[in-house]
Amino acid sequence: MTDLATFADLRAALADMPGPDATARTAAAERNGQLTKPPGSLGRLEDLAIWYAGWVGEPRPALDAPQVLVFAGNHGVASRGVSAFPTEVTAQMVGNFRAGGAAINRLSDLAGARMDVHALELDRPTEDFTEGPAMSEAEMCAAFATGWNAVDPAADLLVTGEMGIGNTTSAAAIASALLGGTDWAGRGTGVDDSGLARKEAAIAAGLAANPGRSGFEVLAALGGREIAAMAGAIAGARAHRVPVLLDGFICSAAALCLHAEAPGALDHCLAGHLSAEGAHARMLEALGLVPLLDLGLRLGEGSGAALAIHILRGALVCHSGMATFEEAAVSGG
Repeated sequence: MTDLATFADLRAALADMPGPDATARTAAAERNGQLTKPPGSLGRLEDLAIWYAGWVGEPRPALDAPQVLVFAGNHGVASRGVSAFPTEVTAQMVGNFRAGGAAINRLSDLAGARMDVHALELDRPTEDFTEGPAMSEAEMCAAFATGWNAVDPAADLLVTGEMGIGNTTSAAAIASALLGGTDWAGRGTGVDDSGLARKEAAIAAGLAANPGRSGFEVLAALGGREIAAMAGAIAGARAHRVPVLLDGFICSAAALCLHAEAPGALDHCLAGHLSAEGAHARMLEALGLVPLLDLGLRLGEGSGAALAIHILRGALVCHSGMATFEEAAVSGG
């Protein structure tokens, strides 16, 4: 198991990541050019299939074993009244996930995905980041390692989701710290105008209390255990060359911390969807990612990315299952 006890360990892990299989990618591109269709007629589906082929190392791949990981954590900043729901909801929703009653359960089942739920010290919220770092280096690295080690190396796709009252405040603070600007806060779970004002004030106070930090330092200072675990899972997937579909605003904030540390760290990732949380589009633009779906979703849990599994699978069944011109004895190939 990779040693992930310090920021230096995490940075060393990111510096030692595999890239895609160039041979498989080239072969997939050649096959795409021979399929019984006009060139480019399947649009972005063609690019998706070639991208996926490179990461799994198969020129004619299938998507048979996706994994969905849901991480849960509680936030000290929630005491500032930044959410429409109390922190008790985090544990209650973990129970719902484990009982199979949430949207992500249904969408994971529909996609044929293995779903695992990891609750991270729900009885011990992070510190209130308006007064200093939410987590110590050791605490953040422990959560990151939980995510890293939760990835099934046999999976052929990963989706990461989350549950944590107050985590859109953390995600907005991370975005503001790493990308600049002050207008990252949205209504999250549905806060009213006064709740939004409290959220904006908490973010401003958090930035003032935790200035000038790198990607991992920002994650520790302003994030939550579930956000750190998502970052760890995304990085752990890369270590096993497992492609990733990113979910919404909070998942993208976790990915942003990796990107800030090593811009190529997200080459194995696609954006599953565009969240209705207003600032998500700007975050994806900063990451250079174009979402597969735009359905007005803002639930989190990994729900949008789980739904996008079907888009990727559609790309692959066409790429791998269609006949070539030669196989179909069709002129024009």
